[in-house]
Amino acid sequence: MAPPIPPAAVVFDNDGLLLDTESVWTRGQEALFQSRGIEFTLEHKQEQVGQSAENSGLIMERRLGEPGNAVELIGELNTLVLAELERGVQPMTGSLDLLAALRESGMPLGLVSNSPRLFIDRALEMAGLTKSFDVTLSAHDVAAPKPAPDPYIEACVLLGVKPADAIALEDSPTGVASARAAGLTVIGVPSIPGIELPEAHHVVQSLTDPLVSELLGLTRPAPAA
Repeated sequence: MAPPIPPAAVVFDNDGLLLDTESVWTRGQEALFQSRGIEFTLEHKQEQVGQSAENSGLIMERRLGEPGNAVELIGELNTLVLAELERGVQPMTGSLDLLAALRESGMPLGLVSNSPRLFIDRALEMAGLTKSFDVTLSAHDVAAPKPAPDPYIEACVLLGVKPADAIALEDSPTGVASARAAGLTVIGVPSIPGIELPEAHHVVQSLTDPLVSELLGLTRPAPAA
């Protein structure tokens, strides 16, 4: 069953959906791999996009040949990424205009990310979006991160809406799986080449696609020919 138009709430992912912080993570990942004399490839990026810290750590210890070192690798990566973040962050195409239109409409807004709380808060601060969301959730704020449904379920609870009446905007298979499992309708917007989102209810190439505004109740559907 599709949510109402407009939906009762809209929940954004952050990295690669709202802000181009995936490039920040990529620079940190490249530095981490290069410190071991290993090239960080697109395949490596595709494997890690949207993953929780725990899963990312396990992937890295396998890729870097450091079994049992997941926690240390994540700590090292987080330090590198936070330093890269200070160089600046850019919005994803259409994200700021969409966010402004939703806020003007009075739409309840949430943000759900698998990134650490410190990273989320600093990224939003640098982008001037600290007060743009009614609810922000980190993977560390719930019992289980994406792809578990917990982050999206908790976001809907805090927003006071039913998941079936809300829409999630996601750019990774992990995020899509989380939102779908929670019962939200999902619009997928892939941010990394080669990433496919077949489980999303709708897939567009950017947030400027007219279908996004239509599904979020910001524009009326085009009349049939």
